[in-house]
Amino acid sequence: MTDDVVATHGRFDSIEEPFHAALDLTLDPRGPDSLFDLVSAMGLPAGSTVVDVGCGRGRQAVELARRFGFTVLGIDPFYRTADASKEAESLGTGAVRFADATAESIPLGDGQVDLIFCRESLMYTDLPVAMSEFSRVLRPGGRGLVYLVLNDSRITDAEISQLWEPLAPSPLRPADVDHALRRGGLTIDQQVDYGSEWGERSQEQDETAGRRLLYAARLLRQPDRYIEQFGQANYDIMLGDCLWHIYRMLGKLTGYAVTFTKPG
Repeated sequence: MTDDVVATHGRFDSIEEPFHAALDLTLDPRGPDSLFDLVSAMGLPAGSTVVDVGCGRGRQAVELARRFGFTVLGIDPFYRTADASKEAESLGTGAVRFADATAESIPLGDGQVDLIFCRESLMYTDLPVAMSEFSRVLRPGGRGLVYLVLNDSRITDAEISQLWEPLAPSPLRPADVDHALRRGGLTIDQQVDYGSEWGERSQEQDETAGRRLLYAARLLRQPDRYIEQFGQANYDIMLGDCLWHIYRMLGKLTGYAVTFTKPG
C-alpha cells in the first residue's frame, strides 16, 4: 500500500463519523403528495371533470375529489377499487366513479375532460394511442399530468432487461414520454425530475427501500426456495419489484412528472 493511500484513508478516518452525521440529516425529499401540488397550481375549479388513468386501487381518484372537489372517473383494466368505492360514497353521489377501461379507450366523449391524471401506468400502454386518446377527451385548454418511474442514463441494457421484462413491456425514458405527448398534439408545460426523492422519502418514513434490499438479497441467494413455493413468474415479478425500489434509490431510475395542455 502506498503512502498516498495510507494518508488518504487516514484523513477519511478523521471525518468518517461527522460524515455519517451529515448523511443522517434529511434533504427534505418530496413524496407522492407533491403531485397534488402540481394539480393545485393548475387552478382548476371545483366540479372539474377528471379522469384518473390507470387508477389502480382508486386512492388517488378519491383524493383528487376530496382535495379539490373534482368529479373523477377512475379507469383501470383490473378491478381493484372495492375499498376506494366505499370511501368514495362518503364524498357524495357521483363525486368518484370507476370503470373497467384503458388509456387507449377512455369511455367518455370528445372534449369532455378538464384534467387527465395518470400515475405510473403509461408503461403498460400503447403510448402513441394513449396520447391520441388523451387529446381526444380533453377539452381545448384542458390539462394533464403524467408521472412515471423511468430509466435514467445510469442503468445498463442488461439491468433494463432484468428489471422491466417481468413488470412491463415498454421500458421508457423521459424523452420518450415528451415525444409522445408532442406527437399527440399536446403542449408540455412543466417537467419535474424527482430523481430518487420518492424513494428517499419512503425510506425515511417506513424503510421501504431497505426492506426491498433485504428481500432482493434473499431472493438472489436462495431462488429455488421461493420459486418452489410461489412459481417462477411470481419470483421474477417480486425480484423485479425489489430491484425497482433499489435502482430508484441508486439513481438508475428516476421519478419524472410532466404537465401538459391541449391547445385551445
